[in-house]
Amino acid sequence: MKKIISVLCITVLLTSCMDNKVVLPRSVGAFNKVTVVAKGSLWTGSIGDQIRSSFGELMVGLPQPEKTLSIGHVAPNGFTSMMRSNRNILIVELSDKDSFTKIYNKYASPQTIVYVSSKDKLGLEKVLQKNMKEVIKIFKDSDIKVMQGVFYNKRVNDSMYKTLKNLNISLTIPKEFKTVDDTGEFLWLRQHLKSGIARGAGNNNILVYSLPLTDKTISQENIVSMRDEIGKKYIPGSREGMYMITEAAYIPKTLQTEILGVKAFETRGKWEVKNDFMAGPFLNYAIIDQKNDRLLVVEGFTYAPSVNKREFLFELEAIAKSLKIN
Repeated sequence: MKKIISVLCITVLLTSCMDNKVVLPRSVGAFNKVTVVAKGSLWTGSIGDQIRSSFGELMVGLPQPEKTLSIGHVAPNGFTSMMRSNRNILIVELSDKDSFTKIYNKYASPQTIVYVSSKDKLGLEKVLQKNMKEVIKIFKDSDIKVMQGVFYNKRVNDSMYKTLKNLNISLTIPKEFKTVDDTGEFLWLRQHLKSGIARGAGNNNILVYSLPLTDKTISQENIVSMRDEIGKKYIPGSREGMYMITEAAYIPKTLQTEILGVKAFETRGKWEVKNDFMAGPFLNYAIIDQKNDRLLVVEGFTYAPSVNKREFLFELEAIAKSLKIN
């Protein structure tokens, strides 16, 4: 009997441990927002200034000034169980050594926590300065994955699109997006927005197409001319002679990146309709698919007058980065 009771106790204990692992509370918090845990003496001084300056850097290509990441601050003694359920957390503290580490799903799920520590304030500044770009990337990449999970749960069957089928690729496309054009070579999807002056006319858009890989060196200039040609051919305005182009008064920013393990270029800028007053931000990914001798392009652009657009571009980025070559 004692043996049976012992076995039952162990079983209950193991089950309890397993349950604790599985049943983490659901994390909370807005996308692109980080909770910073730091003593008031650190937050009100140069350490806090450094974090606010880095996270508060303005995003490229948006018509209104919007920060890269929003932040909220809490002192360590206020970092209670409720605050610990936040999805993105940066903990900055004085310790006996320099440290920069990250951990996932410690108090809630999904959750990303970054720890930064050093022996003194000067050391903290150096650790932050050295790793700040990586810190921002960690939080942004984590939020992209979470958003992709949200979209995956309400995705459509993308095999319905001729263009994706012909290009032999797939995307996680939320059901809110409806087809504007699907020629087999060019796909245009649109989601109607419910906010801003435009209201029903406001929209998020996804474009997908490919071009022959004639020039292995992609530059900002030929990305702009490429999208202007596509705009003239496929994206008309309300009257003849109107079509989407890259805004001439604003120089886009192109960065080399990697998608699907291959070289790609990310371009952020503003679009406008030639001879009209419509305009907004765009995000373009040009992927060098040497295996298939082509340049794969996935672009998102938004039209939402009077409202901030960071979150719209973030959602389009999550969709673009869900790209897979079948």
